[in-house]
Amino acid sequence: MFYKVIKRIFDFICALIGIIGTSPLWIVGIIGILISDWGPVFYTARRIGKNNKPFKMYKFRSMRVAKAATEASLRPDEDRIFPFGHFIRKVKIDELPQLLNILNGTMSIIGPRPVAQDQFDMFRYGKWNEAAKVPVGLSGPAALYDFIYGDQITDEKEYMVKVYPTRRELEYTYVQKAGIFYDLKMIVYTVICILYAVYGKECTWILNEFVEDAKKTMNK
Repeated sequence: MFYKVIKRIFDFICALIGIIGTSPLWIVGIIGILISDWGPVFYTARRIGKNNKPFKMYKFRSMRVAKAATEASLRPDEDRIFPFGHFIRKVKIDELPQLLNILNGTMSIIGPRPVAQDQFDMFRYGKWNEAAKVPVGLSGPAALYDFIYGDQITDEKEYMVKVYPTRRELEYTYVQKAGIFYDLKMIVYTVICILYAVYGKECTWILNEFVEDAKKTMNK
């Protein structure tokens, strides 16, 4: 209970500070999107959150209006994304609106990534639904793994075979290890991975640590 209360207070304060602190990036994102492809600035996706409850997740739009409306999964084709959209995805500016989700309590700073309904129906069963016990997050072990490896794959079937099984194990591992200090560690790792990406590098040493932790957890 103490962890949950502290986590919620921490999330709210960090989200508020985050929105204020990143306001210049919001301005850049909004202007860049409107110049690239006139239309709605935000994209709203239906995702499954804590206790398997659906909610609306916010992102900056990175796909052209005509095609963004037909998005059926988390793995869009490359030709749907306009040039500025590639940039905001690479440096994760497109995720900033999820700070609004954190403010309203539908998401947390750190936690398993929210999934679409079809992915939930296919893969969240048995012990894999342990991820539903905690708030879904903006970042975390699974999100960082997806950031480095998943973003390189545009085919949904290939993603489900090569990336999702490990992502699912990392989500399960997070639930087992979740705590104040572990969350703080994930925040530091998130910043490091984003800085690596900005300079065109991959923080593979962090991902290797995650995978090793997952192996130990799954073998218990």
